[in-house]
Amino acid sequence: MNERANDRFSLNGHVALVTGAGTGLGASFAMTLAEAGAAVVLCGRREAPLQAVAERIVEQGGRACAAPMDVTDAASVADAFDTAEQALGVVDIAVCNAGVAVAGKAIDMDENDWLTTIEVNLSGCWRVATECARRLRAAETPGSVINITSILGHRVAGMVAPYAASKGGLEQLTRSLSLEWARYGIRVNALAPGYIATDLNRAFFDSEPGQKMIKRIPQQRLGEVDDLSGALLLLASDAGRYMTGSTIVVDGGHLQSSL
Repeated sequence: MNERANDRFSLNGHVALVTGAGTGLGASFAMTLAEAGAAVVLCGRREAPLQAVAERIVEQGGRACAAPMDVTDAASVADAFDTAEQALGVVDIAVCNAGVAVAGKAIDMDENDWLTTIEVNLSGCWRVATECARRLRAAETPGSVINITSILGHRVAGMVAPYAASKGGLEQLTRSLSLEWARYGIRVNALAPGYIATDLNRAFFDSEPGQKMIKRIPQQRLGEVDDLSGALLLLASDAGRYMTGSTIVVDGGHLQSSL
C-alpha cells in the first residue's frame, strides 16, 4: 500500500474512546485504533483490565489511559470524558462497544434481565454518543461515533429477545443520530459483527451445538477479532468521511443464509 493510501486510514492526531475496552472485542478495537495512530481512552467498569490494555499500548509506543466508566450512569460517563480530555484531549472518535447478553425464554425471563440489557446496550450507547457529540459541538470539531451492533439487530435467533431488541434499537439510533449530527461534522455509523471467536465463547463453539451453528455460516468458520479491524478503521478514519448512518456487516455471509 502506498503512503497516500495509508494516510487515508491514519488516525494520527485523533483521540479515541472505547467502551467495554478491558477484554474481548473492546480490547482489540483499542489496540487497532492505537496502531493506526490514535491516542486511546479505555473505558469499562473494571479498572485493572483497562490498565493492562493501556500498558500494552504504551509499551508498543502508543498513547493511552484508562478511564473507569459505567455506561448506565450519566455522571460516570461525563467523568470519563473529563479524564480523557485532561489526559489526551477532546475525544473525536467514540466506539460504543459495552454490552451484555442474557439468554432465556422471554416468557420466563425476569423483567430486570430485560431492563438491564436495554439499559446497557441501547441507553448506554446513547449516553456515550450524546456526551461525545456535545463536547465535539462545543469544540467545533468533527468526529466519528461507531456503535457496535450485531447481526441479531437484523435477523432473529431464539432465546435472546432482549439482546436482539437492543441491537435493533441501536441500529435505528445510529441512523437517527447521523441525521441530526451531520450538520456538526459528526458521523454516526454502526459495525455489526457476526459470530466472532473470543475467550468467552470458544468453549460453546467447540461443543456440538456450537459446531452446528458454525456450519450455518456460509464461510464455514467463526470470525476472528482482527476480521473487524478493517471496517473499524474505515469508519473511524477519513477514508470513510462520506459515510454516516451506515452499517457495515462483518459476518462471513451469515445474514445472506436462510439455514
